Amino acid sequence: MRGCPMVERYVAFKPPLSLRSGHIQSLLGSSGLRRKAVVKRAGALQSASEVWTLDGGDGIRLQGLYAPQKSDSKGLAVLLHGWEGNVNSNYMLGTGARLFAEGFDVFRLNFRDHGDTHHLNQEIFHSCRLDEVVHALADLQRRLSAGQWRLAGYSLGGNFSMRVGLNAAEAGLDIGRIVAICPVINPANAMHAMEQGIRFYERYFERKWSRSLNMKKKAFPELYGGEDWHHIRSLRERTHYLATRHAGFESADEYFEGYSIADDRLAVLRVPATVLTAADDPIVPVRDFHELPDNPALELLISDYGGHCSFLKNWKFESLAEDLVAERFNAVTIA
Repeated sequence: MRGCPMVERYVAFKPPLSLRSGHIQSLLGSSGLRRKAVVKRAGALQSASEVWTLDGGDGIRLQGLYAPQKSDSKGLAVLLHGWEGNVNSNYMLGTGARLFAEGFDVFRLNFRDHGDTHHLNQEIFHSCRLDEVVHALADLQRRLSAGQWRLAGYSLGGNFSMRVGLNAAEAGLDIGRIVAICPVINPANAMHAMEQGIRFYERYFERKWSRSLNMKKKAFPELYGGEDWHHIRSLRERTHYLATRHAGFESADEYFEGYSIADDRLAVLRVPATVLTAADDPIVPVRDFHELPDNPALELLISDYGGHCSFLKNWKFESLAEDLVAERFNAVTIA
């Protein structure tokens, strides 16, 4: 595939020398410095956004922000965030602002217990809760009469996006293109990578997860007031505790297998999908992508640089990932 301009600029991505570190890219991606730049670019998106609550089935409610165009639209673009991210994460605002500026209606979905939605549902979020996301997206499609809409996700959101694609035909979802940025392929390998890497990443998710669980406890003290999960420091141990106590799994490993898209799972994907990852991603191992099955519906782009979900091109904090999402989504419009 090398030699094609629509591919070459991504696989040959070389940011300035000061940004050629997976750790620097990953840290800057979620930094306050990038935040300032992204917020400036997202003014029109934020002004147009309104809160929508979607039907997740069985009484489940998921919430997001919908920003419609005032006049002609290129169609609907849906964005899914990563674990312990939300609709206002830097990459969600940056990508949403780019798509909105290019003429798309943009819906940014919060997963259960992300953002400020902990009060909407009693049960705790876990990554195998795919059915409610599929059901909510079907509700959104129905309410907007959307056809050939586009779906993009980052990290865990990329994993969800690919699993949504695998279930699209059965659920009646009319998705024209999926783009997944650094999607989690094998969750067990991602956990191992964090455990073996610098301590920062594990501590980062520990802190964010603790805040989220505390919000859940405050929303439903009668259900979770006696929980002692905050004293479990290790991500793996806390995952095992919650997976076995609140998600019905026998172990953390069984839980990881429940939302894995490794091995041959993507061989049956029929929705056109593009996956972008970086060889220097410190969280999702690049070897997982090399082991994905051949599938004409799946376009795989691996860059040497980019970190985890960042792909910052310059110190204006502009992202190559945003370019890719916009380019692939616009291609559906042209087709």
